[in-house]
Amino acid sequence: MQKLLAYPLSVIYYLLFGFTLVFFHVVQWICFNLFGYEAHKKSVDVLCFFLVANTYVLGTRYKMRNLDKLPSGVPLIIAANHQSLYDITTIGWFMRKTHPKFVSKIELGKGIPSISYNLNHGGSVLIDRKDSKQALTAIKEMSQYIEANKRATVIFPEGTRSKTGKPRRFAENGLKILCKYAPSAYVVPVTINNSWKMTKWGSFPLGIGNKLEFIIHDPIPVKDMPFPELFAKTEQTIVQDIKV
Repeated sequence: MQKLLAYPLSVIYYLLFGFTLVFFHVVQWICFNLFGYEAHKKSVDVLCFFLVANTYVLGTRYKMRNLDKLPSGVPLIIAANHQSLYDITTIGWFMRKTHPKFVSKIELGKGIPSISYNLNHGGSVLIDRKDSKQALTAIKEMSQYIEANKRATVIFPEGTRSKTGKPRRFAENGLKILCKYAPSAYVVPVTINNSWKMTKWGSFPLGIGNKLEFIIHDPIPVKDMPFPELFAKTEQTIVQDIKV
């Protein structure tokens, strides 16, 4: 019965989703080209708000825990497990004060209204997972960017999203580069729960009636411990609160 109801709700959702992306692609272009970074940033914030709001049609609810733990005025490396694209829009809206930028796969850099434009012009970096040299160079540039501008980057150390909620093994190279070239940063572990249920039946129909939970854990100053210890602590902190 639930899956049957999901079909018409998913159609409505995708209509809203498509309109939002096309409309804000134009808005972003105007803001970026005529008014610069700050105006573009605000347009992306509003885009993320509507992308989150669109999911209410599916009966989706959100619980964001410990937002007050996010430090201000320092570079942040937000490290999270990865379950679906809804991880990105949720972080983009609820953590907007940190100016989150994303380490994204290069395939997202073209062909998607709003999303591709923001990734190419909003401070995020695109990595080719088949070219490790390019990927690590791009991540180094990102770390230098957040160090200089006191902004946040979001990295999913699993790389590929989990389709069942069960975490994949974390890869350390990307996080290691970010920590090396942003030495004043804080690593913020974030645990994401139930996001995978949005696509438990694939891209159509979408899951309905889900409660997505984002748990922000205590930030860890990069300078306070050797990287191997920091990496292990980050992974353990994230994984221990994943509900499968």
